[in-house]
Amino acid sequence: MLQPPTPPLTTSSSIVWTDAARQVQFDAWLASTASSHHLQITTLRPASTDASFRRYFRIDSEAPNGKSFIIMDAPPDKEDSEPFVRIAGLLDAAGLLVPQIFDWQASHGFMLLSDLGRQTMLEVLDKQAGYEHTSSTVSSNLPLYDQALDALVAWQLASKPNVLPPYDEALLRRELQLFPDWYIAKHRGLTLDARQQAILDTAFNRLVAGNLASPNVFVHRDYMPRNLMAPYPELLTNATPAQRLGVLDFQDAVYGPITYDIASLLRDAFLSWEEDFVLDVTIRYWQKAKVAGLPMLEEWLDDFGAFYKAVEWMGLQRHLKILGIFARLTLRDGKPKYLADTPRFIAYVRSTCNRYIELKPLLRLVDEIEAS
Repeated sequence: MLQPPTPPLTTSSSIVWTDAARQVQFDAWLASTASSHHLQITTLRPASTDASFRRYFRIDSEAPNGKSFIIMDAPPDKEDSEPFVRIAGLLDAAGLLVPQIFDWQASHGFMLLSDLGRQTMLEVLDKQAGYEHTSSTVSSNLPLYDQALDALVAWQLASKPNVLPPYDEALLRRELQLFPDWYIAKHRGLTLDARQQAILDTAFNRLVAGNLASPNVFVHRDYMPRNLMAPYPELLTNATPAQRLGVLDFQDAVYGPITYDIASLLRDAFLSWEEDFVLDVTIRYWQKAKVAGLPMLEEWLDDFGAFYKAVEWMGLQRHLKILGIFARLTLRDGKPKYLADTPRFIAYVRSTCNRYIELKPLLRLVDEIEAS
């Protein structure tokens, strides 16, 4: 007896699937949601990928609307999408511009989202612009960073305890441990001796203690130009100052040090700024945060230097963590492009350690590791 022909898959040929069963699940979901939201299945194409197992596609709706949507493909055995949905709601309630969720098939990890734009803040920055530190000239990039600061302050103003996971000592230490486990041991192939391990332990203890002393707010945890969007012009109609940039990649948000997101914004994984520019933007954030009434240590209120030290020490914890993550992405996950940016983070580590006498032993240890 002849079998009926298998219905054609709806997935675009530009989308690669390594799991045929998952492709069938996706096609079934897409056919259903396309009908509900008037999507043109033939327009499905890749939008972006990131360091996780998530993928993003773009798809157009039918005329006369013609606007595009984003589809998230997040395998539930590898990526939990529930935090994305929950934290999107928190960001939206705080008055930020985030993707709207139109459909979510939790069992298979497929999601239909609004499309905020086609260019990230990283892509629209003038990365070649010199910074002229005079009273009459400012960098062409300062307006974009001011918009990022407005969104950040609005997000932090919405903070409440016991809503997001705590960025506590256990998490800080777990992140720091990525550096010796993956960067030193697996990437550099080194085993620390007792002296070197003692130096690392002392530095880690100082970083953890200093960062735990910071007041706590909502922390995006990857707040950088690659995760901020330059929105479509129509999304800027009636936009508030906090909505001039869209916010993405927020699913790992926690409740922790107020210094974290400003550190990640200015010590980027994909570009570096001169210190004059970093100082200018950090001062702007410090001033905005004080005016907004965000929690500050008493010593920070009248001493920017004390605040800047806290930001740098928080940033150092992040740099060490990212060095471990980039090594892990290369060695475990087969994504070598990230390891190419490790020299940038080694430079960040050296710059911070060189500024503070308490961190000079760590600087010498890093020099020993890199000389290997």
